[in-house]
Amino acid sequence: MEPMDLFDVIGPVMVGPSSSHTAGAIRLGRLARAAAGFTPVRAVIKLHGSFGDTGRGHGTDRGLVAGLLGWATDDPRLTEVSGYAREAGLSVEFQRADLGRVHPNTARFILEGANGETCELQGSSVGGGAVVLTELDGWPVELQGLYDTLLVSHRDRPGALAGITGRLASFGLNIATMRVARQARGGQAMATVELDHAPADKVRRELEVLSEVLWTRRIDKL
Repeated sequence: MEPMDLFDVIGPVMVGPSSSHTAGAIRLGRLARAAAGFTPVRAVIKLHGSFGDTGRGHGTDRGLVAGLLGWATDDPRLTEVSGYAREAGLSVEFQRADLGRVHPNTARFILEGANGETCELQGSSVGGGAVVLTELDGWPVELQGLYDTLLVSHRDRPGALAGITGRLASFGLNIATMRVARQARGGQAMATVELDHAPADKVRRELEVLSEVLWTRRIDKL
């Protein structure tokens, strides 16, 4: 078991009013932006449960937008985030939605980039500023932003994972956790690799040279 850190004890450094509805929303937006792999210019955000019921009063809407802009939880500009979003060219639409049997503080992001890139993600703020991203373009994931992480899309072939982990080891990177999901045997697969240290950009380039790797994305520790 990993040791408890100060964040677990006293919560995030933040602009209020709520660690789960405000700080958690910012962290969730930042995680969604990173996992999408591009800077969004349009976002439709579906708010479920408590996020939809009380989110506006607690600053959830502002927090999610701030996160999509890449802001930290203690950014003093939070109350004026709408203006900064317009300046950055980010258009955001909020919708109330029933997302099923999920955590009450859940949001679904439908993001679009300037070059037509799209990504759909879902995640939750689970209390005290902690968050978890649970879905990325239909793939089940479990991203909490606690580690520097690589997402590696690859073909489900014998030796594919060995090639990925071997290349990481060649750069001296230690894997903290690794989870793999696949669409079907022999089809496309997704590896979520949490690392003890941030990978340099050349690590991604070296992974993408591997014949079975389709693409990679880097998600920095929050």
